[in-house]
Amino acid sequence: MPKYANSQPVGFKNAIERVAIVGAGGTVGSHITAALLATGKHKVKALTRKDSSNKLPEGVLVAPIDYDDEATIVAALKGQQFFIITMAPTAPRETHSKLVQAAAKAGVPYVMPNGYGGDIDNIKLGEETLLGPVAKANRDEIERLNMQWITVCCGFWYDYSLAGGEARFGFDFDRRSLTIYDDGNTKNSVSTLSQVGRGVAKVLSLKELPDDENDKSLTLFGFLGKGVYIKSFVVRQNDIFESVKRVTGTTDVDWAITHETTKKRYEDGLAQVKSANMAGFSKMLYARAFYPDDPNDISAKAQNKLLCLPNESLDESTKAGIDMVKALQHRVDRMAA
Repeated sequence: MPKYANSQPVGFKNAIERVAIVGAGGTVGSHITAALLATGKHKVKALTRKDSSNKLPEGVLVAPIDYDDEATIVAALKGQQFFIITMAPTAPRETHSKLVQAAAKAGVPYVMPNGYGGDIDNIKLGEETLLGPVAKANRDEIERLNMQWITVCCGFWYDYSLAGGEARFGFDFDRRSLTIYDDGNTKNSVSTLSQVGRGVAKVLSLKELPDDENDKSLTLFGFLGKGVYIKSFVVRQNDIFESVKRVTGTTDVDWAITHETTKKRYEDGLAQVKSANMAGFSKMLYARAFYPDDPNDISAKAQNKLLCLPNESLDESTKAGIDMVKALQHRVDRMAA
């Protein structure tokens, strides 16, 4: 049954003000944190390892935790209304469960699980990229513990994917080479890291509950148990290449271009993963998402207008991705994960 603000106890404030986040200094977590702070509506608490060297923005409350001591996580989450989990792909699998279990014991009502990917309703794509069952298990655990979830369906992170090496969007900027998948004309919906941050902040800035049964305005309650669908662009590899050439002032002759079928790339990457070589994971993941008959295009479900998200410049986002190349090259775990 729907809940309404007018039936809540005296003192209830119909807003999400206290937000905890794991990974506040990470790839997407830093953008979510910055966007939350920019609203001026949220007190952000970052759960960090005691030995963490991440620099966090001013205004973030830092709560050191020990993943092997649940009591420290529970204490950090006490009184929080919403818990956002962002973790590196190299994090131990059991870490997510530890965080969710601690959140339940702390009484946190809402959790955003680690995900930030494709359409959760595309079961086949999720299974073939190996990510779907893991994400589903994370959401199921949240429900089992009597909490509610909201996840983010944003497609690939555009700037990060462009910068992340040949295994992602096919670009190697050091060698100035490009691998084009099939004919390069399969469309994918992608989101910049900033757009993901803005989307999350918009949802968490909504009223928590409808005021009463006549209130039809957008609320956090309306997103519970669903994906928030966000996009920046719907692009083909060939569109990305045109943007890259504009940004870098290059032409086709400046690039070494090869072609490979998505089917072969997927099968090669999957074989690497099955042999415990996780360097093949990105290759497998991106190739599968560019299958011409079943791409990772969630644009038809995008809620940008609903959330009043801004339009972005493809070339400016491409430049941001190219500027990110050197930073990612120093993070070997990100390049291989």
